[in-house]
Amino acid sequence: MNRTGKFSSRVSPWSWIPTLYIAEGLPYFAVNTLTVIMYFNMGVSLKEMAFFTGWLYLPWVIKPFWSPFVDLFHTKRSWVITMQFLIGIAMAAVAFLLSTSFFFATTLACFWLMAFFSATHDIAADGFYMLELSQHDQAAFVGVRSTFYRIASIAGQGGLVMLAGYLEQSTENIPFAWGIVFVILAVFFLFVSLYHKRFMPEPDTDRPIKDVSASNVLEDFLKTFVSFFKKPDIITALLFMLLYRFPEALCIKLVQPFMVATRSDGGLGLTTSQVGFINGTVGVVALLLGGIVGGVAISRGGLKKWLWPMALSLTLPCIFYCLLAMWQPEDLILISTAVFVEQFGYGFGFSAYMLYLIYFSRGECQTSHYSFCTAFMALGMMIPGMAAGWLHSVADNFRFFTSSVPQGYVNFFWIVVLSSIVTLSVCGIIKINPAFGKNTKQPQNE
Repeated sequence: MNRTGKFSSRVSPWSWIPTLYIAEGLPYFAVNTLTVIMYFNMGVSLKEMAFFTGWLYLPWVIKPFWSPFVDLFHTKRSWVITMQFLIGIAMAAVAFLLSTSFFFATTLACFWLMAFFSATHDIAADGFYMLELSQHDQAAFVGVRSTFYRIASIAGQGGLVMLAGYLEQSTENIPFAWGIVFVILAVFFLFVSLYHKRFMPEPDTDRPIKDVSASNVLEDFLKTFVSFFKKPDIITALLFMLLYRFPEALCIKLVQPFMVATRSDGGLGLTTSQVGFINGTVGVVALLLGGIVGGVAISRGGLKKWLWPMALSLTLPCIFYCLLAMWQPEDLILISTAVFVEQFGYGFGFSAYMLYLIYFSRGECQTSHYSFCTAFMALGMMIPGMAAGWLHSVADNFRFFTSSVPQGYVNFFWIVVLSSIVTLSVCGIIKINPAFGKNTKQPQNE
C-alpha cells in the first residue's frame, strides 16, 4: 500500500492472502500434529514421542523475543518468501531422512528448524498483512485469512494424515508413506515461495526500520517486557494462562496414538486414515462451531458470566475418552460423535481463554503484551504435553478397574479428567470486569 492508500502494485489481496495463510498454518500442524502420529506409527515410544515433540512448541513460546528484530533486517515480504523456501527445504530433508536408521534424531532436528522458520514466518506474514492493507481492508479480509488458515488445519490434520494412512496400507512401508507426504509439502512450499515472489505486492511502507540499532530495539523490548510483569494481578493472570488448558495439554499428545494403538494395547485399533478423517474433518468442524457459539455467548453475557460454563465445557468432555478407553467400541460413528462433542466443548471453552488474553493485554503496549500472553499460552501446552507419555507409563502400572483391557490409556484419561480441578482452580482466582465482552456501548474499563 502506498501513501495514497491505493495498492501500489495493483495486486488483488485475493491473489496472495489465501496462499499466505495456508502457508502459515501447514507447518504448524505438520510440526505439532503430524509428528505425533508419524513417530508413533514408526515405533517410537509414547514417552519419547511426547517429550521430544513437546519441545517443538518452543519456537512459538519464545517468538516474542526475536519478533522485534524482524523489523530491522530486510522487508517483511522477503522474510515471508525466504522462510517459505527454508520450510520447503526442511520438509524435503524430513522426507529423505525418514528411511534412515537414525531418523528420529535427525528428523526432530529438521522439525525444530521448521518450527523456528514457521514462527518467524508468522511474524512476517501478519506484519505484511497489516502493512499492505488499509484498516478497512484488514477488517474485510480477516475472515478470508481465518478461513484459509482453517483449510490448512483440515489439510494438515485430516487430508495429509488420510493420505499417509492410505499409503501405509497400500505400500506396507510406513517411512515411505510419510516420506511421500513430506515430499508433497516440500513441493508446495518451494512452489508457494516462488509464487509469492511473483505475486505478493511490494508496499512502499515495507522497509527495514532506519536509524534504529539492535541495542535500541533490545532496550525498548526489555522496557515492554518489564511493563508486562508490572501489570496488576500478573501472578494470577500467568497461572490462568499456563494452567487453564492443562487437561487438554495432557490429552492432546496421546489422543491420536490411542486411536491407532491396537486393541490389545488398550487402543481403538483405527487406521491412520480413519484417524485423519475423524480429527481433520469431524474434529475441526466441531472446534469451529464451538468457537463460533462461544463468541456469540460471550457477546451476549460477557466473559465473566460465561467463564465457569466454558471452563466446564473445556474439561468435562474429556470423560468421553475415558469411556472410549474402557469400552473400546468399534463403531466409527460412535467414536466420531465422542470426538465431535469433546472438540465442540473445547472450542466453546477456548473462547473464554482467548478473550481473557485480550482482556489482560489492554492498555499501553497492548500488541506486545498480547504476544507475551500467547507465548505463555504455548508454554502452557508445551510442558504438560512433554510429560504426557511419562504419565501414561506410570498409569499403566496401576489397575483400578476389573477389566481385561490394558489400563494405561484408561487410567491416563481419568487422570486428565481429574486434572480439571487445576482449570477450575485458576478460574476462581482471576478478576474480570463483568461488562467486558458484552455487545454494549457502556464502558468496559475498570
